[in-house]
Amino acid sequence: AGAPLPVGVPGELYLGGVQVARGYLGRPELTAERFVPDAYSGEAGARLYRTGDRARWRVEGVLEFRGRVDQQVKIRGFRVEPGEIESVLVEDPAVREAVVVAHEGASGLPDDRRLVGYVVAAEDGMPSAAELWEKLHRRLPEYMAPSVIVVVDAIPRTPSGKVDRRSLPAPEWGAETGYVAPRTATEEVLAGIWAEVLGLERVGAHDSFFERGGHSLLATRVVSRVAASLGVELPLRALFEAQTVAELAARIDTARRAGSGLALPPLVAVDRSGPLPLSFAQERLWFLHQMDPQGAGYNMSFPSRVIGPLDVRALGRALGALVRRHESLRTTFRPVDGGAVQVVCAAPAAPGRIPLADLSGLAPEAREREARRLAEEDAERPFDLHYGPLLRLVLLRLRADEHVMLLCMHHIVSDGWSMGVLFRELYALYAASLRGEAPRLPAPGVQYGDFAVWQRGWLAGDLLRRQLDWWRGRLAGAPPILELPVDRPRPAVASSRGASVLLRVPADELRALRVVGRREGATLYMVLRAAADVLLSRWSGQEDLVVGSPIAGRTRVELEGLIGFFVNTLALRTDLSGDPTFRELVGRVRETTLEAYAHQDLPFERLVEEVAPERSLSHTPLFQVMFAVQNARDGTVPPPPGLHVERFHAATRAS
Repeated sequence: AGAPLPVGVPGELYLGGVQVARGYLGRPELTAERFVPDAYSGEAGARLYRTGDRARWRVEGVLEFRGRVDQQVKIRGFRVEPGEIESVLVEDPAVREAVVVAHEGASGLPDDRRLVGYVVAAEDGMPSAAELWEKLHRRLPEYMAPSVIVVVDAIPRTPSGKVDRRSLPAPEWGAETGYVAPRTATEEVLAGIWAEVLGLERVGAHDSFFERGGHSLLATRVVSRVAASLGVELPLRALFEAQTVAELAARIDTARRAGSGLALPPLVAVDRSGPLPLSFAQERLWFLHQMDPQGAGYNMSFPSRVIGPLDVRALGRALGALVRRHESLRTTFRPVDGGAVQVVCAAPAAPGRIPLADLSGLAPEAREREARRLAEEDAERPFDLHYGPLLRLVLLRLRADEHVMLLCMHHIVSDGWSMGVLFRELYALYAASLRGEAPRLPAPGVQYGDFAVWQRGWLAGDLLRRQLDWWRGRLAGAPPILELPVDRPRPAVASSRGASVLLRVPADELRALRVVGRREGATLYMVLRAAADVLLSRWSGQEDLVVGSPIAGRTRVELEGLIGFFVNTLALRTDLSGDPTFRELVGRVRETTLEAYAHQDLPFERLVEEVAPERSLSHTPLFQVMFAVQNARDGTVPPPPGLHVERFHAATRAS
């Protein structure tokens, strides 16, 4: 504005209290060109600084900012020269040309300006945008590294040959590569917080906060929202040390578990010279199986239609390799002293032989009808837990290039999460078998039997007492029965007879539900359960409800890639007294759910044994309604090349 600026030590200048070092990133001419004699001052040697801002005097004497003479931009309070970043980018031999510009961020906040780097690949190829981003972060301060790297075929130019920055494509904030959905409640809440702060539609479990457009100011917002939604105070550096949703969620879960007084021992491989104990969940299913050994209530059936040139022998080799990888797929259960132990059978040396029924000679309608009948029959065929095997795979050939794959397992060796692992590895092993290559899957560090020994080893003493004390206090005085207005008397002995009713939620309503959850720092599951609790409360006239809910039970990273029965059941109590608003109820559900998750390691079977509620054959203990959101994504596992796989809908039993 014409006023002389104070000069500090030789070679340095202070602007509004911010020190600007001479030689901006190694280019002293930038400072030298802007440090000019002051013609408005009577003092000898007085100087002015050309800031590079373009301005005009208005009639009323106000100086109006009109932009920049050069390309310098202001990012979160720092003056940044894009040319310096461009020079670092083109140092990479795979980058022929680069331009860096500033864009308004996706969050829409006034202080959210982000740098975007546009690069043209050299003839020798191009590193990934993530690799370039990593290189920049090693060379430049965090605020100077572009939030997004965009690879373009050419940099647009004006007729005079200058870079046409206005014609550069708009960045796709949070462009997704290899999206993995959040897998736990903490990951889902955290992903919702990131999506809100970063202005994204969705965020995956392995997405990096800074790669998706985050910076230190937005990280501050994340930390405050984590404290409000999850009740965990994190230092800001935690987000810089654990930059993905999964990593930060694991840190949050560790903090919550520490708050519950639960410190778990390491999970290691144990000796296999003798039989292994059952896990607590397996023990319950084993007892239930003894009551109805011919029942199919715990069969997990996954029939699939496979279209394309299926190599049956390669599939058999893949199945054999899968069984060798996972002990749970070759485990049987031997009765011992009123209980049972796990017996891991020897791994098959030969490729697995898959039974094949050829239906291709039937007429099209009869072929489909017979396939559905066989699928239903297979789903109802009981397993023998003593002799096994507890996994079976049958193929139905409809045509030369179309099969139905009937995969069925007993729940005692698998769960919903396991099916995603199974299909992913089966397809990978099949593809490797087709190529004649050895599978490249890393060997599991531990097996399900190790988990069973580990679980029974630590769940004792003070750890068990603290877990039990929390659950006893949480369920003290809870109503034993949910009095729903049913249309007939409850039978003396409960049966599994029932029906399935399908209700489809429109996409726009689902999006609205997600928005509610994101706004309240809750998961979609929590929002839906709050709505279900409202319904159950109105039907029963009760303000105190206990609802059962399954949880994956994989609290250790070593368990994520295993096939086995890890799922646990939580008894979740909801207080609807005081006529809360729905937002208040979502908050209550969120708090009780997160508290229960922090104490999820206590098996439901042990809780029932210790709490000892009034037992009756006509209803289940602690709760009579289960609520679950089926978000296991086994169907989204990409099939092997050349094949299309979709769910085969058979007229299976209702349950």
